[in-house]
Amino acid sequence: MKSSCCLFLFLHFLFILKFSSLSHASCVYDSFVNCLATKSIPQSEISKIVYSPNNPSFNPILQAYIRNRRFFNSSTVSKPVIIVTPTEESHVAGIVLCTKETNLQLKIRSGGHDYEGISYTSDVPFIMLDMFNLRSISIDANDETAWVQTGATLGELYYNIWTKSEVLGFPAGVCPTVGVGGHLSGGGYGNMLRKFGLTVDNVLDARLVDVNGRILDRKSMSEDVFWAIKGGGGASFGVILGFKIQLVRVPQIWQNVANKFDNDLFMRLLIQPFTVNNTKKTKVLQFANFDNTTKPNILLNRTGDSLNFVKRKSDYVQEPIPKAGLESIFQKIISLGKAGLVFNPYGGRMAEIPEDETPFPHRKGILFKIQYSVTWNEEGIATEKNYLSEIRDLHSFMTPYVSKNPRQAYLNYRDFDIGKNDQGPQSLEEGKVYGTMYFKNNFDRLVKVKSMIDPQNFFRNEHSYSNSLCSCPRDKETHEDVLNCKFH
Repeated sequence: MKSSCCLFLFLHFLFILKFSSLSHASCVYDSFVNCLATKSIPQSEISKIVYSPNNPSFNPILQAYIRNRRFFNSSTVSKPVIIVTPTEESHVAGIVLCTKETNLQLKIRSGGHDYEGISYTSDVPFIMLDMFNLRSISIDANDETAWVQTGATLGELYYNIWTKSEVLGFPAGVCPTVGVGGHLSGGGYGNMLRKFGLTVDNVLDARLVDVNGRILDRKSMSEDVFWAIKGGGGASFGVILGFKIQLVRVPQIWQNVANKFDNDLFMRLLIQPFTVNNTKKTKVLQFANFDNTTKPNILLNRTGDSLNFVKRKSDYVQEPIPKAGLESIFQKIISLGKAGLVFNPYGGRMAEIPEDETPFPHRKGILFKIQYSVTWNEEGIATEKNYLSEIRDLHSFMTPYVSKNPRQAYLNYRDFDIGKNDQGPQSLEEGKVYGTMYFKNNFDRLVKVKSMIDPQNFFRNEHSYSNSLCSCPRDKETHEDVLNCKFH
């Protein structure tokens, strides 16, 4: 009898706990919706862009842009309290202000390709701002520029450029479902990096919602903030609405460039008898697992490839790896069984740009970047642990051959193994661990800019950086003093 009574009390406690949790979530939702109504957003629009976990569309929206199966429908991964999908730039300003009033964290998702799921997971209660509705693209072929909203994908950007010009392109990545927002703000790269540099080397302007709900352009946000969001991770400074980018001229015909390459490089063209429809072709189709019969409108597909479990890491190499070293690396990869490496060459335009020109510092002196890769389909915690152990083992094995002091890493290949920020009292020290790997000496300037644009650290995530190192007075209009303040 006593046992039954204890069981009843325990179940009653769980019921009360669950009811309390649901009640709190409902209260947060109501408060958030009521707040949005005070920001000049009509109720008819609010009901179309705000989703609670009870809404049938909540899970489909959440899962639509999860690109890593490690974070897909897992009981160990927390879900947002609310999902918001703005359709107007003015909505974003209200969302920022109302999230502040709830005292919840705001996570911002563009395309969902973050390897650690930063844009849609958190260890604390959070609201997810999903930008997929804000994806307009305006191409000015005469000026050779474009405005692209951050909810657009690279494929959509490439397709829109192709419809306006056969000789213009943009030096970004080869995966068409990657979101513009995260790719550009993290220093995205593609096959043209040695000719034109990174995406951020070709950004002319931007529109950003700051912590006070203001919509700022390059002039009004200041050159320091504009510098920071070009490779420093935009979600640490505000919500980037869009970028104005410089398009680049690319050759239409292989014969026009084949005899102009460096004398040390030989390129051969292999022609095979494929059946090709009489349609235009885009260069990206040759690098995104499409054959040469694929029509360019495939770039508008936002779904992406099949969902796999993935883990990625990165390194930079500054000295040639000797033959014996390469042989030992090959043997190590064979012994591990699954984890592998991708080498991406640098040099060219990359070596010509000073490392403090943008937050992305991996420029002169870098021979190539390494991407560590492991992908699997099998379910299970033990399986995941095994594959994570493989890639970490390979990363450790490569220590003698990669950059040192600091061991450099690439921001867009997020990797919690190199550190994670819990935004507590040691936030600055925690941020500096991975911050110096991502940004080298540019880290200090990023923290100063963070203090200027977001003094209360509202825009934060597991790989952002604290603004707590500055305590000097600042001019609210010009922010002049903050960039000269002393470190603690």
